[in-house]
Amino acid sequence: MNIWRRLLLAVVCGVAVASIYAAQPVLEPMGRDLGVPAELTGWIVATGQFGYLAGLLLLVPLGDVVDRRRLIAAHLAITAVAMILTASASVAWVAFAGLAAAGVFAVVVQTTVAYAASISPPAERGRNIGVVTSGVVVGILGARVVTGALADVWGWRSVYVVLAVLSLGLAALVLAVLPSEERSRSTASYKQVVGSLGGLFKQRSFLTRGLIAFFLFASFGTLWSGLSLPLAGTPWQLSESQIGLFGVVGLAGALGAARAGRWADEGRAAPVTGFALTLLILSWAAIAQLPWSLWFLIIGIVLLDFAVQAVHVSNQHVLTAVHPDRVSSVLGGYMVFYSLGSALGAAATTAVFTTHGWAGSSLLGAGFAACALAVWAIDRRVPRTSADLPAGEAGTHQPREGTPGAAQPDQVMDSPKVG
Repeated sequence: MNIWRRLLLAVVCGVAVASIYAAQPVLEPMGRDLGVPAELTGWIVATGQFGYLAGLLLLVPLGDVVDRRRLIAAHLAITAVAMILTASASVAWVAFAGLAAAGVFAVVVQTTVAYAASISPPAERGRNIGVVTSGVVVGILGARVVTGALADVWGWRSVYVVLAVLSLGLAALVLAVLPSEERSRSTASYKQVVGSLGGLFKQRSFLTRGLIAFFLFASFGTLWSGLSLPLAGTPWQLSESQIGLFGVVGLAGALGAARAGRWADEGRAAPVTGFALTLLILSWAAIAQLPWSLWFLIIGIVLLDFAVQAVHVSNQHVLTAVHPDRVSSVLGGYMVFYSLGSALGAAATTAVFTTHGWAGSSLLGAGFAACALAVWAIDRRVPRTSADLPAGEAGTHQPREGTPGAAQPDQVMDSPKVG
């Protein structure tokens, strides 16, 4: 895959995910305009996450049955319609309906990552997933910068109009530029593919990476869905555009983790995950200083976004290497954990902040990160049996660490020979 196609797919991911997270820096004016109480404004973001959850279960498996390139274009077009509905809303329920619909079809992100993985040679899979997935973090964090600037000039509704236009333009570009996949079409029906998702949740490797993602993105959502509240209040009293600039800080950290895909290609997904989760916990010590220092906040944001991106790319590389014949389904199932975690973080941080301030939100975010690290550590210490491995992998399982010729489970899974 050449660089221009990787960048196009990254932009598709960025615009799609921005449709869910664009509200973060304008929660206060958006909630005020729509009549949403302050303590419930976190649900503006959480609504999109729950829509995303539904899309993961119902729409992403389609990628294992039909042409992903056409599916990407169709989802982008429908997302544009949902953005127009949100922009034109005069009451809260209409905006929530638009945001929920946008969340459902924002799962084009997972179809896009699956498309990138399926057309990549095994030795380049991690690198390509890393570049394309970086578009997700750029969309989440970059949307804050653009949203803040647009909201200051034309109001929060203009953000969704711009996203609608971008979505339609990308839909046309995807059909014109990207090649069709050269793959054997699955003989399974859509109903069979959706039904098979349940089996994934019984596999230890999938469940472990999923639980890590759940707590990882709960911690991520705690920061980015709650950050605008203390920054807009005393003592900082920043405007929407100023708050949005913190997204640039986050981009620096997230893009710094772009090499995580290559580390995964080299079989280092497991140690990278442990290191990054430790870094995530430490980042909250700096983020907690927000009431007294913006510089400590900036340092914490860089560390947090670096850690989140490194773990996320490693997770996806592991799972797509284990299941190369059902990439869409496995990524869709994995992202169920992502969606639930993000929704939990978004809803919980505003409620905790109103009662316990930023100190409470910081403890919440650090607690989620600690839970993710605990899942990783327990999985590393408990021996695996053949029953814990996906079908066809048991014969390749290596001895546990500490025995001659030992290899870590994730290193086994990361090998290009898998599948």
